[in-house]
Amino acid sequence: MSNGPLSDDIALRIALAARTLPDTDPARLIRVLKDAVGLPPTAESLAGLKVKDLKQAADGEFAALDPSVLKAALAILKGESGIDLAPPPATEFYTEGEMPDSIRVACASDTGEELDGHFGSARRFLVYQVSAAEHRLIDVRTVDETHPSDDKNADRAALIADCQVLYVASIGGPAAAKVIKKDIHPIKDDKGGSARDRMLALQTILADKAPPWLAKAMGHAPEDRVRFDRDEVDA
Repeated sequence: MSNGPLSDDIALRIALAARTLPDTDPARLIRVLKDAVGLPPTAESLAGLKVKDLKQAADGEFAALDPSVLKAALAILKGESGIDLAPPPATEFYTEGEMPDSIRVACASDTGEELDGHFGSARRFLVYQVSAAEHRLIDVRTVDETHPSDDKNADRAALIADCQVLYVASIGGPAAAKVIKKDIHPIKDDKGGSARDRMLALQTILADKAPPWLAKAMGHAPEDRVRFDRDEVDA
């Protein structure tokens, strides 16, 4: 197929699909598509594309990526994702310090108030204040990808540096190291679904026996911290 201009619709699909892939911009995705379907990609050529084609194209450029991530990107490329382009969810009023014994939690999100974002490509982070009694969505922090950066993982970690916990659909080892360096505990949750449901579950944990690492973040004295298996939170 000869080289040529992209249609506006296909260009938008590529831009959105690239956001779902870790450490991928539209230019990188186009290089893979060039090998997989030729240029310019069209609705017809993308309709026949398969996950295995993306993994094998361009000498395996995407071979190491999780198939579920590639499947999500492929759905966008085919126009089948139903991706939410609506404005982010509204935040709830919160004054610093008004919720005693609470922690701040970030959720990587691409859609509404869903926990469906991959750390390296999520469009935004939903920030909740959570105690045993309640939770509130206090901020929505959009990732600014318009400026070049030498370390996007560090930039994203800095964006949520005031949080103690991060829920994310997936996160790589180097990115996790950047998050942990900020004293944020990353929790991988690839099931997707409502971020609110995760906050309700976390409320129950805080009301029962907060693990020492969370009790410390909540300001509890060492002698008041209860032994707790961190894996119970990760489950």
